[in-house]
Amino acid sequence: MNIIITRPEEDSAVLAAKLRAMGHSVSVLPMITIVPRADVTVPAKSYQAICLTSANGVRSVSITAALKACPVIAVGPHSLQAAMNAGFANVSAQGGDVDGLAAYMMQKYDPQAGPILYISGSETSGDLEGKLTAAGFRVDRVVTYDAVPARLSGHEAEIEQANAVMLYSPRSATIWRAEILRLKLENLAENMVHYCLSANVAASLPQSWPIVMANTPTEASILAALE
Repeated sequence: MNIIITRPEEDSAVLAAKLRAMGHSVSVLPMITIVPRADVTVPAKSYQAICLTSANGVRSVSITAALKACPVIAVGPHSLQAAMNAGFANVSAQGGDVDGLAAYMMQKYDPQAGPILYISGSETSGDLEGKLTAAGFRVDRVVTYDAVPARLSGHEAEIEQANAVMLYSPRSATIWRAEILRLKLENLAENMVHYCLSANVAASLPQSWPIVMANTPTEASILAALE
């Protein structure tokens, strides 16, 4: 198949290599550009845990030795790997999405045991901070980057040749949909399979478009759906 990857450039290289190894042709058309914020600082507190819902969050902030000693709870394998690359040793991936991560934190952690550090971008696919705060946790959310929407103008030929597109987040799916409608390419989208990481991602698309959802919100699952 000819497959479009919509993930940011920073996250696309490994996925593209996997798809090519499976025999597919790949076009990388990121739906967002990651723009790190300057001079971001983390409050000097003793955190009981750090939550990550994006690999780009931890890539865009300076990590101190004290922070590296904290347990990191990542939403999935990409944020898990980014935390490991940043030098964290006590890292686990839990939940698969924001709701699952919030449920895990409420089950495993005590609101009275200390604050939670939440490192994220300016826009997220769910309200982790709100859910944890409502459960009694003290949460310091540190926004480390902005995700700027991309334009698909000039990529019409690649879209026309594609049989499938991979969508990993509700925001990417929303931008993809908006760009397809803006460029009046609905007829192409209606003949292209949209491989979605989760139900939340799929919900951002017109239900008339062909949609295949991963059985679990993991890259292994969405790759399995391609086979």
